[in-house]
Amino acid sequence: MIRAVQAALDDRGINDTIVEVGQFSPRGMSGSMFAGFMVGDEVGGALGGVGEAVGDAAGILGAREATAHSSGLPPQMIVGASDSMVYGFRMRSRRAEPHDLVFQVPRAGLDVKVHGRVNVRVLELIDERTDSKIELEGSRLPITHSHDLIKFLAGDAAVNAADAQSAEDA
Repeated sequence: MIRAVQAALDDRGINDTIVEVGQFSPRGMSGSMFAGFMVGDEVGGALGGVGEAVGDAAGILGAREATAHSSGLPPQMIVGASDSMVYGFRMRSRRAEPHDLVFQVPRAGLDVKVHGRVNVRVLELIDERTDSKIELEGSRLPITHSHDLIKFLAGDAAVNAADAQSAEDA
Protein backbone atom coordinates (compact mmCIF):
# COMPACT_ATOMS: atom_id res chain seq x y z
CA MET A 1 0.00 0.00 0.00
CA ILE A 2 2.87 2.35 0.79
CA ARG A 3 4.47 1.63 -2.60
CA ALA A 4 1.17 2.29 -4.40
CA VAL A 5 0.66 5.69 -2.75
CA GLN A 6 4.32 6.60 -3.20
CA ALA A 7 4.04 5.80 -6.92
CA ALA A 8 0.95 8.03 -7.17
CA LEU A 9 2.88 10.93 -5.61
CA ASP A 10 5.89 10.31 -7.85
CA ASP A 11 3.67 10.30 -10.96
CA ARG A 12 2.30 13.70 -9.92
CA GLY A 13 5.78 15.12 -9.38
CA ILE A 14 5.16 15.49 -5.63
CA ASN A 15 8.51 15.24 -3.89
CA ASP A 16 7.54 13.61 -0.61
CA THR A 17 8.09 10.27 1.10
CA ILE A 18 5.13 8.26 2.37
CA VAL A 19 5.75 6.76 5.81
CA GLU A 20 2.38 5.16 6.64
CA VAL A 21 -0.83 4.23 4.79
CA GLY A 22 -4.29 2.98 5.75
CA GLN A 23 -7.67 2.22 4.19
CA PHE A 24 -10.61 4.44 5.20
CA SER A 25 -14.21 5.37 4.41
CA PRO A 26 -16.12 8.58 5.11
CA ARG A 27 -17.29 8.88 8.71
CA GLY A 28 -20.66 7.21 9.24
CA MET A 29 -20.21 4.60 6.52
CA SER A 30 -20.50 1.49 8.72
CA GLY A 31 -23.55 2.83 10.59
CA SER A 32 -25.37 3.84 7.43
CA MET A 33 -24.64 0.47 5.81
CA PHE A 34 -26.14 -1.28 8.83
CA ALA A 35 -29.23 0.94 8.65
CA GLY A 36 -29.46 0.33 4.90
CA PHE A 37 -29.27 -3.42 5.51
CA MET A 38 -32.13 -3.20 8.03
CA VAL A 39 -34.36 -1.23 5.64
CA GLY A 40 -33.47 -3.47 2.69
CA ASP A 41 -34.12 -6.56 4.80
CA GLU A 42 -37.61 -5.31 5.72
CA VAL A 43 -38.53 -4.38 2.15
CA GLY A 44 -36.99 -7.50 0.62
CA GLY A 45 -38.35 -9.71 3.39
CA ALA A 46 -41.87 -9.01 2.16
CA LEU A 47 -40.90 -10.76 -1.07
CA GLY A 48 -39.11 -13.66 0.64
CA GLY A 49 -36.16 -15.75 -0.57
CA VAL A 50 -34.20 -14.04 -3.32
CA GLY A 51 -36.14 -10.81 -2.78
CA GLU A 52 -34.79 -10.62 0.75
CA ALA A 53 -31.19 -11.04 -0.44
CA VAL A 54 -31.71 -8.42 -3.15
CA GLY A 55 -33.26 -6.05 -0.60
CA ASP A 56 -30.31 -6.54 1.76
CA ALA A 57 -27.76 -5.80 -0.96
CA ALA A 58 -29.70 -2.84 -2.34
CA GLY A 59 -30.06 -1.33 1.13
CA ILE A 60 -26.35 -1.66 1.89
CA LEU A 61 -25.21 -0.31 -1.48
CA GLY A 62 -27.70 2.54 -1.43
CA ALA A 63 -26.67 3.60 2.06
CA ARG A 64 -22.99 3.39 1.14
CA GLU A 65 -23.44 5.65 -1.89
CA ALA A 66 -25.64 8.11 0.02
CA THR A 67 -23.06 8.46 2.79
CA ALA A 68 -20.21 8.93 0.32
CA HIS A 69 -22.21 11.50 -1.64
CA SER A 70 -23.19 13.50 1.45
CA SER A 71 -19.59 13.57 2.71
CA GLY A 72 -18.09 14.55 -0.62
CA LEU A 73 -15.61 11.69 -0.25
CA PRO A 74 -15.39 8.41 -2.15
CA PRO A 75 -16.71 5.29 -0.36
CA GLN A 76 -13.23 3.71 -0.19
CA MET A 77 -10.01 5.67 0.27
CA ILE A 78 -6.38 4.97 0.75
CA VAL A 79 -4.83 7.61 2.96
CA GLY A 80 -1.08 8.08 3.18
CA ALA A 81 1.02 10.31 5.37
CA SER A 82 4.53 11.66 5.26
CA ASP A 83 6.26 13.62 7.99
CA SER A 84 4.76 16.82 6.53
CA MET A 85 1.52 15.95 4.65
CA VAL A 86 -1.57 13.73 4.61
CA TYR A 87 -2.88 12.55 1.22
CA GLY A 88 -6.24 10.93 0.49
CA PHE A 89 -6.88 9.00 -2.73
CA ARG A 90 -9.92 7.23 -4.16
CA MET A 91 -9.10 3.56 -3.66
CA ARG A 92 -9.35 0.98 -6.41
CA SER A 93 -7.55 -1.76 -4.50
CA ARG A 94 -4.91 -2.05 -1.80
CA ARG A 95 -2.21 -2.97 -4.31
CA ALA A 96 -3.02 -0.79 -7.33
CA GLU A 97 -1.70 2.72 -7.65
CA PRO A 98 -4.50 5.19 -6.88
CA HIS A 99 -5.22 7.88 -9.49
CA ASP A 100 -7.71 10.34 -8.00
CA LEU A 101 -6.16 12.61 -5.35
CA VAL A 102 -9.09 13.63 -3.13
CA PHE A 103 -7.27 15.71 -0.53
CA GLN A 104 -3.78 16.87 0.40
CA VAL A 105 -3.35 18.65 3.74
CA PRO A 106 -0.23 19.79 5.57
CA ARG A 107 0.33 18.23 8.98
CA ALA A 108 1.55 21.56 10.37
CA GLY A 109 -1.51 23.24 11.88
CA LEU A 110 -3.50 20.00 11.74
CA ASP A 111 -5.31 18.85 14.88
CA VAL A 112 -5.77 15.07 14.83
CA LYS A 113 -8.53 13.52 16.93
CA VAL A 114 -9.42 9.86 17.32
CA HIS A 115 -12.71 8.40 18.55
CA GLY A 116 -13.23 4.71 19.17
CA ARG A 117 -16.46 3.08 18.08
CA VAL A 118 -17.51 -0.55 18.32
CA ASN A 119 -16.14 -1.74 14.99
CA VAL A 120 -14.29 1.33 13.67
CA ARG A 121 -12.00 4.14 14.74
CA VAL A 122 -12.97 7.65 13.65
CA LEU A 123 -10.13 9.89 12.52
CA GLU A 124 -10.72 13.64 12.39
CA LEU A 125 -8.23 15.85 10.57
CA ILE A 126 -9.02 19.42 11.63
CA ASP A 127 -7.36 22.52 10.18
CA GLU A 128 -6.62 24.61 13.29
CA ARG A 129 -6.80 27.88 11.33
CA THR A 130 -10.14 27.35 9.54
CA ASP A 131 -11.68 24.60 11.71
CA SER A 132 -12.53 22.65 8.52
CA LYS A 133 -12.59 18.87 8.99
CA ILE A 134 -11.98 15.68 7.10
CA GLU A 135 -13.78 12.90 8.97
CA LEU A 136 -12.84 9.31 8.21
CA GLU A 137 -13.48 5.92 9.70
CA GLY A 138 -11.10 3.02 9.63
CA SER A 139 -11.95 -0.60 10.26
CA ARG A 140 -10.39 -2.36 13.21
CA LEU A 141 -9.41 -5.24 10.90
CA PRO A 142 -5.59 -5.34 10.67
CA ILE A 143 -5.60 -5.86 6.91
CA THR A 144 -6.72 -2.23 6.37
CA HIS A 145 -3.74 -0.77 8.27
CA SER A 146 -5.97 2.11 9.39
CA HIS A 147 -4.75 1.61 12.96
CA ASP A 148 -1.14 2.05 11.78
CA LEU A 149 -1.90 5.35 10.08
CA ILE A 150 -3.93 6.62 13.03
CA LYS A 151 -1.07 5.77 15.41
CA PHE A 152 1.38 7.56 13.12
CA LEU A 153 -0.75 10.72 12.99
CA ALA A 154 -2.21 10.83 16.51
CA GLY A 155 0.23 8.82 18.62
CA ASP A 156 -0.23 5.81 20.87
CA ALA A 157 -1.77 7.79 23.74
CA ALA A 158 -4.63 9.15 21.60
CA VAL A 159 -5.40 5.72 20.14
CA ASN A 160 -5.33 4.07 23.57
CA ALA A 161 -7.61 6.75 25.04
CA ALA A 162 -10.09 6.33 22.18
CA ASP A 163 -10.10 2.56 22.58
CA ALA A 164 -10.59 2.86 26.34
CA GLN A 165 -13.53 5.24 25.82
CA SER A 166 -15.00 2.83 23.27
CA ALA A 167 -14.75 -0.04 25.75
CA GLU A 168 -16.47 2.04 28.45
CA ASP A 169 -19.29 2.98 26.06
CA ALA A 170 -19.89 -0.65 25.05
